[in-house]
Amino acid sequence: MTLQSTRDPAQARLLLLTAVLFGSYLCIAISLPIIPVFVTGELGLGNVWAGLAVGIAFLSTIVTRGHAGNLSDHRGGKIAVERGLVFYAAGALLSLAAGLLHYTPSGAFTVLIAGRLLVGLGESLVGVGVIAWGIGLAGPARSGKVLALVGAAIYGALAIGGPLGLVLFQQTGFVGAMAVSALLPCLGFLAVRTMVGIAPHPQAARPSFMSVIGRIWWHGLIVCLQGIGFAAIGAFFVLHFLDRNWGYAGFGLTAFGAGFVLVRIFFGHLPDRLGGLQVAIGSLAVEALGQLLIWAANDPMPALIGAFLTGLGCSMIFPAMGREVVHLVQPQLRGTALGGFTAFQDLAYGLTGPLAGFLADRAGYGGVFLVGGIAAGTGFLIALVLRWNTKAATH
Repeated sequence: MTLQSTRDPAQARLLLLTAVLFGSYLCIAISLPIIPVFVTGELGLGNVWAGLAVGIAFLSTIVTRGHAGNLSDHRGGKIAVERGLVFYAAGALLSLAAGLLHYTPSGAFTVLIAGRLLVGLGESLVGVGVIAWGIGLAGPARSGKVLALVGAAIYGALAIGGPLGLVLFQQTGFVGAMAVSALLPCLGFLAVRTMVGIAPHPQAARPSFMSVIGRIWWHGLIVCLQGIGFAAIGAFFVLHFLDRNWGYAGFGLTAFGAGFVLVRIFFGHLPDRLGGLQVAIGSLAVEALGQLLIWAANDPMPALIGAFLTGLGCSMIFPAMGREVVHLVQPQLRGTALGGFTAFQDLAYGLTGPLAGFLADRAGYGGVFLVGGIAAGTGFLIALVLRWNTKAATH
């Protein structure tokens, strides 16, 4: 009984942090399927601009991950989370303003980009802050579990937020959907204000951010390659269905998120038990299959199954590689290392939008998912080589 009572407070805080991350990430999830529709429909701009509007938030996240990691290491995860939630809300409000300016497409798009940049900064701070805070609560030995919870919150939000965003867009317009997105991080801010943070690590001599990246970049590259498949679904699955005149367009992210969360619930312990590379190899093979199934589909059901398989495959790659990264650096560098590591995933999200939009204009939306399948297959090969090198080094 005593053991249970000592564990409960930390576990309760970890679950509350997961809930805050879930609520704040709905701010991104709600906007993902409707921003391309808003940009191409109400603003009358092309697919490249739609992809840019989606991807610019992730590019903003990339360039601020180092700052988020340093802030978490120096001042603790709570400060990073609180600041991130404020930026989330500010970005959603600017996006709302873009909806009010839809009659001037160039001005509306400029304001929308500004809002998306702030949302990206918010995601950087909240994501890294929650991870650092959570590992501080659970300990590095359970880092795989913490990262699995983080991913379950993010992709659970995507599963719900995709269709929710489309419903809000249909019922209340773009402005109404962005108003809901602005409210959610405010509720999260109120929740974390009452929580006790984790003391930052004592600061010793610190290597440069780029030297930390040098230790983890192969693991980051694997996460980058797997992220292309998700980014393709997030930015172009709805447009792909609309282009084919298929129903159920809003359920692509739901199918993806369902597969993702199911694996996290039932197999979230595997990276800590089997090792990250072993888990990543199987996961990348499943993701590649899912992307190729979407590319080859001739009706909605195989495409939705492909989205589900992509979710199954993507689910454990981030925590699997993140667990390896946590064990590659000293405790006082974990926030910085995880900030750099997650930037590789952001790179995939940021570049896939505009580049896939360029490809879609010339080869159709199906080609986007072919590229996603090739990227996952490349990640599979890299993971195999890393696994082989690891085995060779231990013998």
